[in-house]
Amino acid sequence: MTDIGAFEGATQTPHEAGFGDYVQLLKPRVMSLVVFTALVGLLVAPNGLHPVEAFAAILFIALGAGASGSLNMWWDADIDAVMKRTARRPVPSGRVPGGEALAVGVALSGISIVMLGLATNLAAAGLLAFTIFFYAVVYSMWLKRLTPQNIVIGGAAGAFPPMIGWVCATGSVSVEAFLMFALIFMWTPPHFWALALFMKEDYHTAGVPMLTVTHGRKATRLHILVYTLFLVPVALGAALTSIGGPLTLAVAVVLNAWFVIGAFRIWRRDEAVAEADKYAVEKAFFRFSLLYLFLHFAAFLAEAALKSAGIGGW
Repeated sequence: MTDIGAFEGATQTPHEAGFGDYVQLLKPRVMSLVVFTALVGLLVAPNGLHPVEAFAAILFIALGAGASGSLNMWWDADIDAVMKRTARRPVPSGRVPGGEALAVGVALSGISIVMLGLATNLAAAGLLAFTIFFYAVVYSMWLKRLTPQNIVIGGAAGAFPPMIGWVCATGSVSVEAFLMFALIFMWTPPHFWALALFMKEDYHTAGVPMLTVTHGRKATRLHILVYTLFLVPVALGAALTSIGGPLTLAVAVVLNAWFVIGAFRIWRRDEAVAEADKYAVEKAFFRFSLLYLFLHFAAFLAEAALKSAGIGGW
């Protein structure tokens, strides 16, 4: 993400936008996580949907996520342009005009909210609307540039998809839906703070008040450990609800033990050691954090499959 080619690519002459540029506006990597967690939330819910309704629900949730991504790229074009990690995005690179990104975001927002309401229920549509608003306005336009708690509070936007999936199937929020939300919410800060540790120059250059910028790197390492410890009871608690079972609990114990060990290693390191090995521990923790979240939700899905076969769940 920070190689020389990426930096040089940011200085190339802008060219006419292609289909791929508009796809990138929707942040497909983020969208893939949204789709997966929303799908899990929908499938583990006690009330199932017809396959056509379920497909439509996930499609419109994905479009809502894409709308959020497009609105975020429109608003953040100025800071994206000075960060090596984001300078090649369609808007800061000049391939897609900011006005077009805004139009795509607004259009997809309206389509996704209305169609989700028609395909499932108004509660799910309302929750999707709030999620888009929270990410595009509360996080992107306000928190991100205001406070080092930006990623803590703003992380709620990325935590809503499994709850939306659950509400699509049930029409209401339950303890299980809340714990799936809380799992992603508590996971988000250590995930992004680990990234901030080894992408240190980007946030300084852009003036984004990440914790590494405002409180220093030692404090960030401590925060990673603290939030990782807070994450443990949430993950174990979710495994003990109706969406959990022996398999889910076993997966949660192993994943969280490894995650805490990684956070502890980050906390003990100083900058001299980290720079000497090019932030190997921090990068490994960041990569594992992605696997951590995927395996947790995969375990919920596997437990539901075992439960339907009469051999899973509590």
